Amino acid sequence: MASLLSNVLRGHQWVYEKSDGLVGHRLLLGNPTLLLRTVGRKTGQVRTSALTYGRDGESFLVTASNGGSPRPPGWLANVKARPECEIQVGRRRIPVTARATYPDDADYARRFAMVDKVNQGRYTQYQKMTDRPIAVVVLTPRG
Repeated sequence: MASLLSNVLRGHQWVYEKSDGLVGHRLLLGNPTLLLRTVGRKTGQVRTSALTYGRDGESFLVTASNGGSPRPPGWLANVKARPECEIQVGRRRIPVTARATYPDDADYARRFAMVDKVNQGRYTQYQKMTDRPIAVVVLTPRG
């Protein structure tokens, strides 16, 4: 089942990228989805990840849940190493600065609740599956 979901998500990202955002902004259940483009901290190559998101004012919020895995997703280390990255929302490309937040941040609980609601409570379930705190990454538009 996990590999089927993984294949579906990869297919969704492929369609999103190949259509240049014309198709793909909404995931299967209607979740808004963006493409996060980071630079690999080891390879220097551009990496793209399709992620559901929430909004907090002008900022976009994504979670580094990795499906509740004990390890965070690779893109999290990339944005920590190089926070200047790009998102694509539909057909719009937006340069952003990424900042990972954790439970010790005053706004973390509020932001986590926002993205959890968009994702129908899945992030709460993922947090129960892992001991690591799941980061909420704030993507703030630049300029």
